[in-house]
Amino acid sequence: MQLNETHDPSLSSWVASANSSDTDFPIQNLPFCVFRPRGSAQAFRGGVAIGDQILDLAALGDALEGASDAARSAAALAARDSLNALMDAGPEAWSALRLALSRLLRSSATPRPQALVPQADAEYAVPAKIGDYTDFYTSIHHATTVGKLFRPDNPLLPNYKWVPIGYHGRSSTIGVSGDSFRRPRGQVRAASDAEPSFSPSRRLDYELEVGIFVGRGNAQGEPITAADAEQHVFGLCLLNDWSARDLQAWEYQPLGPFLSKNFASTISPWIVTLEALAPYRTAWQRDAADPQPLPYLDYADLRSRGGFDIELEVLLETETMRREGVAPARLSQSNFRHSYWTVAQLLAHHTINGCAMRPGDLLGSGTQSGPEAEEAGSLLELTAGGKQPLTLPNGEQRVFIEDGDRIVMRGWAARPGRPRIGFGEVAGTVLPAR
Repeated sequence: MQLNETHDPSLSSWVASANSSDTDFPIQNLPFCVFRPRGSAQAFRGGVAIGDQILDLAALGDALEGASDAARSAAALAARDSLNALMDAGPEAWSALRLALSRLLRSSATPRPQALVPQADAEYAVPAKIGDYTDFYTSIHHATTVGKLFRPDNPLLPNYKWVPIGYHGRSSTIGVSGDSFRRPRGQVRAASDAEPSFSPSRRLDYELEVGIFVGRGNAQGEPITAADAEQHVFGLCLLNDWSARDLQAWEYQPLGPFLSKNFASTISPWIVTLEALAPYRTAWQRDAADPQPLPYLDYADLRSRGGFDIELEVLLETETMRREGVAPARLSQSNFRHSYWTVAQLLAHHTINGCAMRPGDLLGSGTQSGPEAEEAGSLLELTAGGKQPLTLPNGEQRVFIEDGDRIVMRGWAARPGRPRIGFGEVAGTVLPAR
């Protein structure tokens, strides 16, 4: 994705809130969602964030009359109740629509307040019909820290530095920010137990991840090359892949996670396009002593700009905090640039055996932990496997997530001389087990 007029740092909007320095959604961002007015019976439809408002793509009327045919066609696809058709239209259509919407929302354009809905008055749906969901394991810092808890002398398995590791999750239990879910139940067995027991999970955790929405897919048997992979990626979102660590410890060998992962995953309502993120690309680095990617995972731009400089943050709000009006407590902050594998490599590896991807398929990055202890992306790491409780600013302690806890994740990209663009937030609340 190359820089163009939509990235101009001097652009401002007739939507006043989009010009604030602390907004996630300046005119240089324009992420997509699916929404409707809160509490209404109206149909869900596509929208674009601008400041604290949503541009209702189903209410544009003749607003794009002077735009290109590609932009108008893409706008019609984006106004539907899911973004799958827009995702399938491909990068030329996405870019044409982004340009038309940027010009429509600039300060020099005619204001169209009738096409806006306040974000505070909206409710959101999962933005695409997700056919398949695969979760990867791309943070070597997370993999090493967790590996040390179980294999102190050999934390990383020999394949980790050679191949992107992933497992297939459940798309049926992916929800959108603001959702609540029941604490999962299943079989658990502690090290001191002779037999497993059936109970609610007592070691419920979050995982700080980036979600990757597939745009145009590929035919079965025709892999997507690493060099072309980003042309098949519509955009990124925030993802919390909730995890029941006690269920996971008992079930994950020999075939990997199952009930410990498939009960809930939560994503942010906003998808930030790769084009919007073009100014915030960063070099991809790997230790020279580590194996370098095999040829099918290597490509020309990998080392110069394969990564994304996206700050990621996790906060916890307890029931007591809500009752007393106390702000959520930050647990950690990390960055997507620490990922051992890139977005392009994940998609290329996923399809190298002929696997077909479809528009709206979702890939999870895996827990995005950084090299420092305070950059850990899960409670499993922050509490050393539950052995070191965290003390929150109000005096409460946590080892794992308790009923009523609300986890909030945020992400943003910033660079000197350019506006800050954000992902909004993904929030989810844990309810007691049935």
